[in-house]
Amino acid sequence: MSWTEDRVSLLRKLWGEGHTAAEIAKQLGGVTRNAVIGKAHRMKLSNRVSPIQQNKKPTPAKAVERNAVPASAKEQNNTKKSVVEARVSEAPKAAVAQTQPKATKNSGELFDLMDLKPRQCRWPCGDPREDDFGFCGDHAMPGLPYCEEHAKIAYQAATRNRIFSGDKEVKAVQRQLQQKAEKKAASA
Repeated sequence: MSWTEDRVSLLRKLWGEGHTAAEIAKQLGGVTRNAVIGKAHRMKLSNRVSPIQQNKKPTPAKAVERNAVPASAKEQNNTKKSVVEARVSEAPKAAVAQTQPKATKNSGELFDLMDLKPRQCRWPCGDPREDDFGFCGDHAMPGLPYCEEHAKIAYQAATRNRIFSGDKEVKAVQRQLQQKAEKKAASA
């Protein structure tokens, strides 16, 4: 397969529109996703952020500083909230972004599983092996076990590829059902 001027211009257009490399490869035909990525890099087309890297945004330094608890406060107030905040301030910035989505909206108190009432958020906070482990406990969204903030983390929209493959499966099942119905009609 050679990269003709027409194919290169189509690649440049689709890349600029934000299509995935797999979609571009499918439209071009006779080329793989990796070939599209390689050609785009050789052409020095604008880099796009990987979907995997989007989830690993570091926490700004100011947010970590706000969560810091002075040593005197830790000694005076040994509640679950102060222990959690102290650990958050001591953790590396990248780890904070991944493990602690955000403090709970209520008083900051974490709940034991047995203390949770119906319609309270069941998002786990912390390490289950630690004493300060608990659950969010904020008001849960209707029909979900999580509050609005944690539901956004737990339930993410389907990617275009999953939607496209789902459509293909549905059409295949519909064809099979139609064929069975035709066979029944022909035999009757």
